[in-house]
Amino acid sequence: MPAEAAPSRRPAASHPGWVRQAASLGALLLALLLASCAALRPSPTPGPPTATPLPPTATPEPMAALVDGEPIFLAAFEEEVARYEQAQVSLGIDLATLGAYRRQVLDALIDRKLLAQGAQLSGEVVDEALVESRLDALATSLGGNEAMGAWLVTSGYTVVSLRDALREEILADRMADRLAAGVHDSEEQVHARHILLATQAEADDLLARIQNGEDFAELASYLSLDLSTRPAGGDLGWFPRDYLLVPEVEQAAFGLQPGETSGVVVSAQGFHIVQTLEREVHPLSAAAQRVLRQGMVENWLADRRKSEAIEVFLEP
Repeated sequence: MPAEAAPSRRPAASHPGWVRQAASLGALLLALLLASCAALRPSPTPGPPTATPLPPTATPEPMAALVDGEPIFLAAFEEEVARYEQAQVSLGIDLATLGAYRRQVLDALIDRKLLAQGAQLSGEVVDEALVESRLDALATSLGGNEAMGAWLVTSGYTVVSLRDALREEILADRMADRLAAGVHDSEEQVHARHILLATQAEADDLLARIQNGEDFAELASYLSLDLSTRPAGGDLGWFPRDYLLVPEVEQAAFGLQPGETSGVVVSAQGFHIVQTLEREVHPLSAAAQRVLRQGMVENWLADRRKSEAIEVFLEP
């Protein structure tokens, strides 16, 4: 059965005026405070020299993962988990039904960092003006600077952490676009149909009937267990490689010439008989383009996960 759609992939925008003003005012007040403290401090009485104490050793910031030498800090990971949980609860989803979602969030952060690293290796550089414009656009969409400040607090972002996330997101999106560009508007495809049955014996019997001249589509319309294609006589439509959810059916269809019928094909769903109707370079549907582009990114990430040093410091 064909996949209907592929999973979709990626806050945006700039240092709003209130942030710059607050930062400048804070720096000015700090400088004035330090100056006044120095003026009020009594001059020390000269005494014997003392040994200069060694500076304290900095405590390393805990990490959730290390991706090719670049950290994903534990605090940033926990903030991302909190945002994910907030989003799910707002949709009415019980977190207890989501399984190991913390690890899924970490995997998504690792994937984003791998894609961003790939973009940088390809020479991509993020113009800071673009990050600024994204922040400005976000502030505008939220209703201004005051609303932006409230959103930052609610979402667990600081302006700095949001800028960093935006920068990495832009790089990751550019790399994903580079990979997706490998999918053309037209690809070699087959137009095929199939019949799904519950047992080997049923499949053997039906295959013999087809070989003896009975109509494939008619048999599929009342015997196939695939209810999504049954009304159309088992028709799967046009599809490219790496598109169907049942790879055994896809492999069988591409192994046939137009007009040929397969033997019994076994999959986790049951027992199939496949018939290829047409085969040629054919325009991709929007759904097929999404699936293939997603597949290009997923395959690239799988290769990078094998080749790059990735350390995860969280318990499973």
